Amino acid sequence: MNKLTIIALSTIMVLSACNEKSVTRESKSEKNSQDYLIHSTLYAQSAAEYKALCYQAYSLARLRIELVLESGVERPAVVLDLDETVLDNSPYTAWQIASGNPYTPDTWATWVEAAEAEAVPGSVEFLQWADSNSVELFYVSNRGVDGLNATIQNLTNLKIPQADSTHIFLKTDTSDKSERRDKVRNQGVEIALYIGDNLGDYSEAWDKPASADERLTLVHERNSEFGVHFIVLPNALYGTWEGAIYDYNRDLNDAEKDSLRRVSLNPWQK
Repeated sequence: MNKLTIIALSTIMVLSACNEKSVTRESKSEKNSQDYLIHSTLYAQSAAEYKALCYQAYSLARLRIELVLESGVERPAVVLDLDETVLDNSPYTAWQIASGNPYTPDTWATWVEAAEAEAVPGSVEFLQWADSNSVELFYVSNRGVDGLNATIQNLTNLKIPQADSTHIFLKTDTSDKSERRDKVRNQGVEIALYIGDNLGDYSEAWDKPASADERLTLVHERNSEFGVHFIVLPNALYGTWEGAIYDYNRDLNDAEKDSLRRVSLNPWQK
């Protein structure tokens, strides 16, 4: 084998190795890419409009409870979700993007245990006002029950009232909140208002699971209940709405999810 042949073969081997590393990096990036979350995360963290919507929701909540108090209800209560309703977890989603790592129960648990979530705008003021007016507050969340102590600590750090084990109902074996809502009702209170970022925070009817179209149809049918019995906070980061797009299939890879997101779009037809 002459010198030129050796040099040529060596060059090919180096180029092949570089290409393999490039393909590996690209495959890893594609597999772990969380870039589709950038826009929604920026909206939650940077848009003044998002903050305004949150303040608007809690202002409406106060108006509704004022009417309830004027009506003479003896033990009015408000049932609230926590994540993206009272607690802002957008830093965790931003971490997903920055690290290229998808959501996992383990990394989420680490975030919960850190007890570093800030408050959703308007939530603390409303909750403190409601507490000062003898309104009972119940936090029904799909955080895992193992995170109870950290969740109490997080809420306490934010000076959120009634943050104790008798007022917080976390997930044990099901994300369906109907049984936990029943436990609240059985305490002799009258639930005057539900507040959440997911329609399942109000009724299991939206969590059956139902298709995206079925969920929309139900919203139109029950439109008079929003702003009266249930107040919705904006959340474009995640939710049952996204699960419905994927037909609730947790085994889909990133490419399959991206394909379904694109198919679900309703583009302008020129």
